[in-house]
Amino acid sequence: MTRRGFIKGLLAVTLAGLFAAVYGFFVEPALRLRVRRWRLRRTDWTAPPLRVAVLADLHVGEPHVGLDRIQQVVRRTNALAPDLVLLLGDLAAGHRFVTRPVEIAELAPVLGGLQAKHGVFAVLGNHDWWDDLAAQRRGGGPNLYADALQRNGIPVLSNEAVKLEGPGIWLAGLEDQLAIVRGGGRFRGLDDLPGTLAQITDDAPVVMMAHEPDIFPQIPDRVALTLSGHTHGGQVRLFGWSPMVPSRFGNRYAYGHVREGGRDLVVSGGIGCSILPVRFGVTPEITVIELSA
Repeated sequence: MTRRGFIKGLLAVTLAGLFAAVYGFFVEPALRLRVRRWRLRRTDWTAPPLRVAVLADLHVGEPHVGLDRIQQVVRRTNALAPDLVLLLGDLAAGHRFVTRPVEIAELAPVLGGLQAKHGVFAVLGNHDWWDDLAAQRRGGGPNLYADALQRNGIPVLSNEAVKLEGPGIWLAGLEDQLAIVRGGGRFRGLDDLPGTLAQITDDAPVVMMAHEPDIFPQIPDRVALTLSGHTHGGQVRLFGWSPMVPSRFGNRYAYGHVREGGRDLVVSGGIGCSILPVRFGVTPEITVIELSA
């Protein structure tokens, strides 16, 4: 290789690295937003067709996910005219590079603007518990994020199942599986899957909300669909593979639609970031699932 060829190659690599850095640390996490659709058909779906809009892992905080960004997400979600809007937790910022925190008292009224034919519901994520120091000291109990959402018209399901008479389905919400920090990298979950399922009293289809997807192997076939977030699709994803996924199952439940046996799981890529404010190959998304027989 000539000296000129070497310099050209080095310049090309440098420019490519610079582009990747700008794209991954600014363009994709701060400017891009897409609607990701999944169409699921199930032979046991006895309800009318249902369009569900999922918002996961907002991780709200400047500079990438401020209130203006959330207002954009709310407008685009409402424009989809969903039958249900489901918030899958982790509203709190998840990294140390936040230039201005957004408190839940500011955020909840904006999320209160979400509209859906059969309602807007939420579950909490691990960061929503970790950010509530009083709840950590209590080992559970009232949570400031849940309180703020409920004051703004968004029910938070904590190991609860409710019958939605409009669409004729059960909506279940599992409490977080990593809620309480015990130290030494150990956590205690507040989830109660058997207790949640015991509240279901008829054969209507069930949609389960669970922030972390790791519960999925325990979900029975009785549940038509499980919806999760938490992983952010690995946050960096190349050719359908992520080098780091916050799940003990690795890439098995990192992103998208997973069917195992008679069970369906959809893992949303979410909106915000955790650990580092970077996204590459996992565009922030409003996830839409269309369910029918």
